[in-house]
Amino acid sequence: MKIHELANRTRVSAPTIRFYEKIGLLDARHVQRAGNNYREYSEEAVEQIQLIKEVQTAGFTLAEFKELDLICRSGELVAQKAAQYLHQKIEAIDMQIAELDHVRTYLLSQLTAIQQEAQGIL
Repeated sequence: MKIHELANRTRVSAPTIRFYEKIGLLDARHVQRAGNNYREYSEEAVEQIQLIKEVQTAGFTLAEFKELDLICRSGELVAQKAAQYLHQKIEAIDMQIAELDHVRTYLLSQLTAIQQEAQGIL
């Protein structure tokens, strides 16, 4: 399929698809060059882009996804390496949650102080 069809099927822009190819997220498994130098994308490209969108929604960066994808394709201790990588990501998310909870607590205390001050003035 051509890039415009892939873009329509995945709801990802053509420049984004080209960017994924440039950084190696879409490789020879996903795209071939035809004789006229046009890109021809496989069904696997649709699946890969959908997977990229899913992991981004889960909070992964493209670099993290690329690293995890390489681990999964390496064939060596894939389950252990992938589990370790995912565990690290979960720990990072837990740290972000703790930081956000701290900020939330601070903001709530500031809001309470402002409300109490406003009640005292009126």
